[in-house]
Amino acid sequence: MIRMSGFENINDIIKGQYDGDQVTLRGWIYNKRSSGGIQFINIRDGSGVIQCTLNKKRIGAETFDIVDGLPLESTIQLEGIVNEDSRAPEGREVQIIRITEYNAAMQDYPIVKKEHGLEFLMDNRHLFIRNPRVQTILRIRSHFMKTARQWFDDQGYTEAHSPMFITAACEGGSTLFNVEYFEREGVYLSQSWQLYAEAMISSLGKIYTLAPSFRAEPSRTRRHLSEFWHLEVEEPWQTLDGITKVGDELVVNIAHTLANEMPRELKAVGRNPKDLLKLEVPFPRISYDEAIEIVQGEGVDMYWGDDFGWQQEGPLTAKFDTPFWVKGYPTGIKPFYHKPDPNRKEVTLSADLLAPEGYGEIIGGGQRVHDYDLLLKRIEDDGLDAADYSWYVDLRKWGTVPHSGFGLGVERVLMWMCKLDHIRDTIPFPRDMRRVFP
Repeated sequence: MIRMSGFENINDIIKGQYDGDQVTLRGWIYNKRSSGGIQFINIRDGSGVIQCTLNKKRIGAETFDIVDGLPLESTIQLEGIVNEDSRAPEGREVQIIRITEYNAAMQDYPIVKKEHGLEFLMDNRHLFIRNPRVQTILRIRSHFMKTARQWFDDQGYTEAHSPMFITAACEGGSTLFNVEYFEREGVYLSQSWQLYAEAMISSLGKIYTLAPSFRAEPSRTRRHLSEFWHLEVEEPWQTLDGITKVGDELVVNIAHTLANEMPRELKAVGRNPKDLLKLEVPFPRISYDEAIEIVQGEGVDMYWGDDFGWQQEGPLTAKFDTPFWVKGYPTGIKPFYHKPDPNRKEVTLSADLLAPEGYGEIIGGGQRVHDYDLLLKRIEDDGLDAADYSWYVDLRKWGTVPHSGFGLGVERVLMWMCKLDHIRDTIPFPRDMRRVFP
């Protein structure tokens, strides 16, 4: 018995939910070819791509010729029967029985070759995001964010938000973007929500956010964006050890959920889901001192007090097949809000989570300074103007408690989990020092 239904989702058809059924599809013509009296048409909607077959004898010569003349990216609505077919790209195809509507594109679609230069594809990013591979990555990105939010909700966190316009640096003044803000000077785009989050924990307790952050870093590496999405956490009464445990559980939960719920999509972009399923908590932890020894042992120049760059992270991450924490960074390379280790003043209660396979840092965080006098000293030692942080220092006067947090770079984690070559592939319209169009 054939079951009639409304507009079906292509992804559901691919998963086998409509085998043998009559379905109604609508979408864009991604690709097509003819073989005698049969057309093979790849239709794309917002969920996937599926092959549809159009038989000239069944559909009629007039309709057949009309469809044959439609340019790529024309829209079409059709009815057909879903059949399993191992020869089809996704193992299923739709045999078209009726074309109910179509709208021809105005001209030939410019992205038709299998290989285009990078600059061409970036100049035409508004069109290239229709590519099935890009579409798949963006769908994984969406599920990544959904999974993260669900995990935080289940753990009793509250989602909170902070301003995008700020007046003082959080991560260093050299990476601030200046903006025109009416007639006022000294206004910038946010590097992180952290300072505001420390105010909100006294109101909401455990909190998280998922929002853009901006860094004016003149970097051309495959891991940097000027605008990226930041998943940040802040907790009162939390220590460094506690907040790294939160990071472990969050990352493993996201990895396992994507592997279990989107295995086909992960395979399509190059990641074996089993790589993510094998991740377990807790991740390994090494000290900054141990990390320096590993890097130096590989013959790479690095000295105590240096921060890690891609040259150092590569050989370091090669020693691990799972993410791992580097703890206890020197005071001189961490911002003023990181609490110095009471047992070793030259290092901070800080930690970065590095991904394996050369992907490098994906989380940075630590325990904050909650002592009023120590915070003022840290601000002074960093050569900053305490007046710029007056409201932030104010928080230590009323109900100050130990607290910790971290920031996770969504695109960095996606790049690793999807096994991508460049971070620009993880976001619809990437922004870096070279590109702000389209």
